[in-house]
Amino acid sequence: MAPNKNTEREAREARERLRRYNARQAVHAQQVKRRKRDNLVAIGGVIVIAALAAVTQIFYFTGGPGTPTPAPSISAEAPVGENVGDVPGPDFAEGKQWNGTLTLNDVALGVTLDGELAPQAVSSILGDVALSYYPGKTCHRLVETDSAGLIQCGSLDGTGASDPGYSFGPIENAAVDTLYPAGTIAMARASDNAYSNGHQFFIVFADTVLPDDSVGGYSVVGQVTSGLDQLVAEITSAGIVDGASDGAPVVPTAITSFTIE
Repeated sequence: MAPNKNTEREAREARERLRRYNARQAVHAQQVKRRKRDNLVAIGGVIVIAALAAVTQIFYFTGGPGTPTPAPSISAEAPVGENVGDVPGPDFAEGKQWNGTLTLNDVALGVTLDGELAPQAVSSILGDVALSYYPGKTCHRLVETDSAGLIQCGSLDGTGASDPGYSFGPIENAAVDTLYPAGTIAMARASDNAYSNGHQFFIVFADTVLPDDSVGGYSVVGQVTSGLDQLVAEITSAGIVDGASDGAPVVPTAITSFTIE
């Protein structure tokens, strides 16, 4: 499907917005680094003054009974995870809803992304759209069971493997009671790792129950607002290769385009 002039203009504007955002982030990072350096210098001066005062007091006092016992220091806990690669910050989604069209083969799906409830995940998708990451990426996985119906797309190499240079967290806006209603768009991730979200997402075409693992559920980023019936009729209803319940769809499926207004 050849992009029209409006789509090309929107893509250029999105790429320019991402470029400006990354430039602002770089400036901000430099300012933070400078502030940290200045703070370290100031703290160093305070430590020296405090040390001199302490030495003076020790020299003056004998340190006999009644000398207070210092309380043990409490070390900060290590962070639970961190983003990997050039992941746009959560403020890139501007805390608002974004509307667009996601086309799988010839099936155009109207979509809404919620930048308020899932700011980090939506920012990542917006960044990928701006960089034209999605067109040509496949939907490598289809799941159809009595309790699940979903199709997963966006793998870097088409196998479902994660992108080692790009991942983020945490989990945002996970489903209530592990139920993901039909039309839900959510981020795929590795088991037991809240910071393994990446480019891949899945579309729920039938009410689906996905049990939480040790870190929770899956980040719900938005909804399909139109075209879901056509997705089922033209793609998912054909089933899965070899009659399996989880595997490659019989109808080879790829992302034709992903545009955001």
